[in-house]
Amino acid sequence: MAADSLLYTRRRVVNAIALAMSTLATVIGLVFLAWILWETLRQGISALHLQLFTKITAYGEDGGLLNAMVGSFIIDLIGIVIATPIGVLAGTWLAEYASGTKLGESIRFLNDILLSAPSIVLGLFVYTIVVLPSTTLTNGSTTFSGWAGGVALALIALPVIVRTSDEMLRLVPSTLREAALSLGIPQWKLTLQILIRAARSGIITGVLLALARISGETAPLLFTAFGNNYLTFNPMDKMSSLPQVIYQYANDPGEGLHAIAWAGAFVLTMFVLLLSLASRLVLSRNKVSHD
Repeated sequence: MAADSLLYTRRRVVNAIALAMSTLATVIGLVFLAWILWETLRQGISALHLQLFTKITAYGEDGGLLNAMVGSFIIDLIGIVIATPIGVLAGTWLAEYASGTKLGESIRFLNDILLSAPSIVLGLFVYTIVVLPSTTLTNGSTTFSGWAGGVALALIALPVIVRTSDEMLRLVPSTLREAALSLGIPQWKLTLQILIRAARSGIITGVLLALARISGETAPLLFTAFGNNYLTFNPMDKMSSLPQVIYQYANDPGEGLHAIAWAGAFVLTMFVLLLSLASRLVLSRNKVSHD
C-alpha cells in the first residue's frame, strides 16, 4: 500500500508540473501573439489612408500599395490554381487507392517533409528550374516573373492541400463506401460523386488555409517575382507583392515608408484573418448540416 501511495503521489506531482509547464508555454505564446497583433493594429490603422489603395509604390513615401496588392492577388491566384487540382487529386489517390500501402506511406512521409521545408529553399528551387531557363530561352527578356512566383507559392500550398484532402477523405465512414460498392457503383464514380462531395467542406477549408499560408510568404518571391514599382497585370513581368514591399520598406530608414509597411502588414493580417474565419465558417456549416 505504501508503494502504491508513493507511486500515486509521484504521478500527481509529475502531472501537476507538466500541466503548469504547458499552461506557462501557452500563456507565453498568447502574450507574444497578442503583442504582435496589437502593434500591427496600432501602427497599421494609424497609417491607413485612401491613397494606399489608389497609388503605386513608385512614388515612395507619397505612394501606395496598389501595385503590390494587385501583384499579390495575381501571384497567389496562380499558386492556388496550380496547387488545388494537383493537391486534391493526390490526396484522393492517397486516401482511396494507396491506403495501407508502403508507397502511400512513403508519399505521406515525403509530403510531410515538403510541408515543413523552408520556403526560401523552394524559392531557390523555382529560381533554378523556372527563372534561369526563362532567362536563357528568351535571351534575358524574361527573367523574374509573377508566374515564377506563383509556381513557388504552389509548391508551398501543395502539401497543405494534399494532407488536408487525404485526412478529410479518410474521415468519411467506410460504411458509405461499402453501401455504394454493394449497389454496383464503380470506384471512380464513388470517389468523385460521393466521397469528395462528403469531404467537400474539409477540402475547401484546406484550400483556404493553403491560401492563407502562401499569402504572407516573402522569401520565395525575392528569388522569383523579384518586385516591380509599377502596376502590371502581365504574369510574365516582374511583379510586386505585399510581403515583398513590407520587407523592402521595413529595411528603409525613412519613417514614411515604415508607416506604409505597417499599413501593408495590417491589410495582410486582416486578409489572413478573413480566410481563417471563412474556413471555420465552412466547417461549422458542414457540422450543422450533418447534425
